[in-house]
Amino acid sequence: MAPVGRLRNVVLDCPDPYQLAEFYGHLLGGQIEVDAEEEDDWVTLVVPGGLRLCFQEAPGHRPPDWPQADAGSQQAHLDIDVGPTVQDVERAQERVLALGAKPLDLDDDNGRRDFRVYADPAGHPFCLCRIPVD
Repeated sequence: MAPVGRLRNVVLDCPDPYQLAEFYGHLLGGQIEVDAEEEDDWVTLVVPGGLRLCFQEAPGHRPPDWPQADAGSQQAHLDIDVGPTVQDVERAQERVLALGAKPLDLDDDNGRRDFRVYADPAGHPFCLCRIPVD
């Protein structure tokens, strides 16, 4: 099937675009780009491999509810592979918590579940995931 187009950006609404771009820059690496014409209400992080995460200022931003509560939904989340072992997840967890992430669901069922859930500083959920080993 021929595609209609190709994905340009993944965009997250937030109260402070530059702060959230810095958080994800520490998490994923990459280069932060600020367009002078956007007046700091739009910041782009180009991560290794070319994916572009964009952060858009949203006055009155309300963080997504997680897990999907009656009052709203999680809207979207990011899955981030960190390595094949529970120890890889532990090391990554230490780093994201130090960067300002908040734990949402750390119960990985004694290593049987391959992810743990956190919220970024603006409240968007993301998962640190173990890479499956075949």
